[in-house]
Amino acid sequence: MSPTTPKASGNRNPPGRRHRVSPSDSLPSMLYADEKGRIYDHPHYRMAGFSGAKPVPIPPGELMAMPEFSKLFFTPSCPPVGIDPRTGRAVTVEEAPVKGGYGRCWAVAAFLEPGVVRSHLPGADYSRKDYTLPMWAYTAVGYRAGGYVAAGFGIEHNYRWDPRNYDDRELVPAIARYRRVHGPGKLIEHLAVCATSNHCFAAKNLFLGRWEAPLPVSRNCNAACLGCISLQPEGACEASHHRIAFTPSKAEITAAAVRHLEASEEAIVSFGQGCEGEPLTEFRLIAESIRAIRRRTARGTINLNTNGSLPDRVREVAGSGLDSIRISLNSARPACYAAYHRPRNYRFEDVEASISLARGLGLYTMVNYLVFPGISDQREEIDALSGLIERTGLDFLHLKNLCIDPQVYLNAMPAGGSRPVGMKEMVDEIKERFPHLELGYFNRPVRK
Repeated sequence: MSPTTPKASGNRNPPGRRHRVSPSDSLPSMLYADEKGRIYDHPHYRMAGFSGAKPVPIPPGELMAMPEFSKLFFTPSCPPVGIDPRTGRAVTVEEAPVKGGYGRCWAVAAFLEPGVVRSHLPGADYSRKDYTLPMWAYTAVGYRAGGYVAAGFGIEHNYRWDPRNYDDRELVPAIARYRRVHGPGKLIEHLAVCATSNHCFAAKNLFLGRWEAPLPVSRNCNAACLGCISLQPEGACEASHHRIAFTPSKAEITAAAVRHLEASEEAIVSFGQGCEGEPLTEFRLIAESIRAIRRRTARGTINLNTNGSLPDRVREVAGSGLDSIRISLNSARPACYAAYHRPRNYRFEDVEASISLARGLGLYTMVNYLVFPGISDQREEIDALSGLIERTGLDFLHLKNLCIDPQVYLNAMPAGGSRPVGMKEMVDEIKERFPHLELGYFNRPVRK
């Protein structure tokens, strides 16, 4: 619902921990929710942004009108943290005007639409939270002049991933038409669930006959990532995707891929999806499928999304006719990498070896860099990332907001020895140091 400002029964100054930030009456109003999830803007407190676990000023250049297809969340049992404009201090707000009077309030966060990098975490006090938040990229958000304002900046606009191009009124008949023309199959039925229940854009593309489509193959993984979206341990939050429960055959992989590559505009087929484990655990199946695909068509791009943990297997798949590779990591520092990915029988050095190997073999080589304000923009991290870019010569750096409960991630990360410089400054520095490097958010075709 749109924010409202109910009349307060007195202008209370709620108790709470306070941190000096910067006096400013120009910041957007702080958002908060009542216990039923109704969202309000506060008549006094201003929007706060966090870098890691600390409130920090939000530069004007890192505030933007919240993109249309973003989402708002509230976090039960977590009071909001706002800025008192009279003092510039960050204050935990325990109570606020709500419908019917004055009552407890909870923090509000935004999840930004694709192509936008968040610069600040939401102002929230998580100290009383006894649950794990679902896996979204929680972002600071406020309200000003009739609209929501979020902390972030655009890194890439790509019409192929614009939410406006994904209308389920077109999808449902497209799935029915696909089944009618090509018949059912285990892989196709799995992807139909991904498209309709998990709202995977890539799965939607398969049935809409365009752009990038998925080829999930792996039930297993050799990492236990904290933010795995297809498998979470009991007691954590629910996984946001359904992991594939079978191994597709080479025949059905090949058939789906050839149909898509032959008929679709700007076509890509990608192994390694949110609905599976690590595709390199099925490297032979992938390599054999790529060879079969390329015997039937030379069109389109075949891509592999992977954790890059097994360089020898990357070499095998690359030699089968792969065009591009995207290797995911949350950090270029081995200790931070291990704390999040929790690798089994491989090391960060193996991941870097895979990046170098892929580039040396002529693949279009991308790093899917999972960014988090207060961690990714630490000086040690920027220097480590710069060293990785220099050593490997990668082509493209994806800047993807890491979807995870902020408290869970911060508790897992080793302490850094330097203060964060800010996400926008980090990105600007990487651009300046590596003018040849492409920065963005999305996979792209590398052959027609």
